[in-house]
Amino acid sequence: MGEVARGGGCCPPMDLFRSEPMQLVQLIIPIESAHRTVSYLGDLGLLQFKDVSNSKPFKIKRCGEMARKLRFFKEQMLKAGVSPKLSTTQVDVNIDNLEVKLSEIESELTEMNANGEKLQRSYNELVEYKLVLQKAGEFFHSAQSGAIEQQREYESRLLSGESMETPLLQDELSGDSSKQIKLGFLAGLVPREKSMTFERILFRATRGNVFLRQTAVEDPVTDPVSGEKTEKNVFVVFYAGEKVKAKILKICDAFSANRYPFAEELGKQAQMITEVSGKISELKTTIDTGLQHRVNLLDTIGVQFEQWNLLVRKEKSIHHTLNMLSLDVTKKCLVAEGWSPVFATKQIQDALQRAAVDSNSQVSAIFQVLHTKEMPPTYFRTNKFTSSYQGIIDSYGVAKYQEANPTVYTVVTFPFLFAVMFGDWGHGICLLLAALYFIIRERKLSSQKLDDITEMTFGGRYVILLMSLFSIYTGLIYNEFFSVPFELFGPSAYECRDLACSEATTIGLIKARRTYPFGVDPVWHGTRSELPFLNSLKMKMSILLGVAQMNLGIIMSFFNAIFFRNSVNIWFQFIPQMIFLNSLFGYLSLLIIVKWCTGSQADLYHVMIYMFLSPTDDLGENELFAGQKSYQLVLLLLAVVAVPWMLLPKPFILKKQHEARHGAESYAPLPSTEESLQVESNHDSHGHEEFEFSEIFVHQLIHTIEFVLGAVSNTASYLRLWALSLAHSELSSVFYEKVLLLAWGYYNNVIILIVGILVFIFATVGVLLVMETLSAFLHALRLHWVEFQNKFYEGDGYKFFPFSFSLLDEEDEVL
Repeated sequence: MGEVARGGGCCPPMDLFRSEPMQLVQLIIPIESAHRTVSYLGDLGLLQFKDVSNSKPFKIKRCGEMARKLRFFKEQMLKAGVSPKLSTTQVDVNIDNLEVKLSEIESELTEMNANGEKLQRSYNELVEYKLVLQKAGEFFHSAQSGAIEQQREYESRLLSGESMETPLLQDELSGDSSKQIKLGFLAGLVPREKSMTFERILFRATRGNVFLRQTAVEDPVTDPVSGEKTEKNVFVVFYAGEKVKAKILKICDAFSANRYPFAEELGKQAQMITEVSGKISELKTTIDTGLQHRVNLLDTIGVQFEQWNLLVRKEKSIHHTLNMLSLDVTKKCLVAEGWSPVFATKQIQDALQRAAVDSNSQVSAIFQVLHTKEMPPTYFRTNKFTSSYQGIIDSYGVAKYQEANPTVYTVVTFPFLFAVMFGDWGHGICLLLAALYFIIRERKLSSQKLDDITEMTFGGRYVILLMSLFSIYTGLIYNEFFSVPFELFGPSAYECRDLACSEATTIGLIKARRTYPFGVDPVWHGTRSELPFLNSLKMKMSILLGVAQMNLGIIMSFFNAIFFRNSVNIWFQFIPQMIFLNSLFGYLSLLIIVKWCTGSQADLYHVMIYMFLSPTDDLGENELFAGQKSYQLVLLLLAVVAVPWMLLPKPFILKKQHEARHGAESYAPLPSTEESLQVESNHDSHGHEEFEFSEIFVHQLIHTIEFVLGAVSNTASYLRLWALSLAHSELSSVFYEKVLLLAWGYYNNVIILIVGILVFIFATVGVLLVMETLSAFLHALRLHWVEFQNKFYEGDGYKFFPFSFSLLDEEDEVL
């Protein structure tokens, strides 16, 4: 049973029940063909290399540098709004030529960026300069106009002879022009948010010996230094003296105020504005030409970017893998070790042969299988349908090598248990539509980058598909469509006592026809006995499903024991566990079925409680079949015997086996190396030299107590199927009756009706289709992880991660 015979061909049939048989292989590769060999094995993706190297002779810094350049190109393309294009034509590029090409492109692009930044800074400075010339020119123009007006007014007063108003110091003021103070000025722009502080600091630093004028620039200005859009004010500050000027310059630097030269004469101002406008126009043309050239270069990069990126990532992974190989003593060969599936032997040998031929190597690589007692990795070949279910199991723990895989049964049991809690065929149709949307668009969505929630939902699209189909099935059994019953499979078996049906919900109904053929009779909904009937039905159904799945788990442990040839686990674990579980809860399941078939009124709670408290008392009206009391006594005795049966024999038998094995080994002839390795690999985990009886006994005691208590708690845990199904049904009924029907029937108002419909839709989607789906999913997950898998699943293995180019992560970076 260990290695099933498989058909020929490159792709043997998929077997999810046991992981693929694995082998530890050794490759001896000539150095001249090592690179091509690893490349071909990466294309094949069926060999997991082990790190057997003590040094790293193959430097990957070169590949890391090329990866850095590609990341730089990607950043530049994102900034320019250029997206990498998928090239349909594959061009064979040599890695050495690519390295040279990437360096040339990086230098060209870096130079373009530097020149562009310089030109853009000059352009921004000229734009600011033009604004200063325009705004500050308005200051001087208005000041000059005011001065001319005052001069005219003053001269007119002198001519009119107003000698009494002539200033006494007129002669002194107009006498010596050499004594007049010459005022200097500075013009520039200051950020608007700093303008008030700028003015206050200027006043304090110069003790008020400056005159400042500011005006706001209407549109934000691109700052030449930071390159950001900033709201600014144009200022002109007048001062007297070089010391004051030095203070003003320091304050301007502190406030990031850009200063520009400015002429006092109006004629020169107009000439400077004309010159600056011409320079701006020339720079704008130059910048646009440079940007177009840069976009063209980035477009050229974008066409081949994905191909270059893939080549560099492949080269990095090849060098990283080569560093895991050890160098032979002759330094002419590389020795590799790794795990591969047995079915891949022929494919790996073909890849080695092709690599030797393509690299013109005189010696072909040597392939040989090593015998080892090391635990191989676990490898299940899955497809897009089973991979999501395998992911659910792997989240709990990766299966031990060739351990029975719960995924085979989880494909059916997981969506079914979900549907038991979620059963409503209206809600199931909604889930089905969502799953079909993702499945129909899976090719498009798989090539897109999705957010976390959408990616998780897309990954589980086939799980949601089966969950929705089973929900429709259980919804038909519960006869609920958004909590509304329908007579889909024929008329109800019951009818009212009178035509008015006035007592239908209080007294009851009369059975008039055959039993409703499929599912719950629709007439139960809305009656006073609906809740007791459905509670009893779903509670008993939950126990039956739980006991069946736990029995399946114990049976799986039997198949594991058979496969690993562990007879101790069969006789002292599987058999007593089956006896204990079925003596109590298997018997309870039998009573439920008998009660359903016979229509008995027996109280099963009373039967099970007094089976332990008073096993010899008569059952009276609770007796379901003849000889039930004797049958219960036998079952109770078997359950009591099963506990020491699980606890005591196994530790002593393991101790005896250990002593016998080591006693035989003390005097036996030395076996060959190959035989000893095979023998050691077949030994049980307790067969190592370090054998602590106390530790084994305590471990068995814990395992026994856990199973005995777990048999009770796990069975009770399956009652969550009943509880969540009831909660889902009641919530759906509340939303339908208290929202939709109230808005529909009690108000003759269109607005209230629309609001009621919207509230019903959002409540159904938000609570029932999102929160309830997540809740039922998590509870079904717990039932599989805890109640089912703990009966047989160890989950202490490790995954098979082959070296494969198809598994390369785009964000993988080698430092």
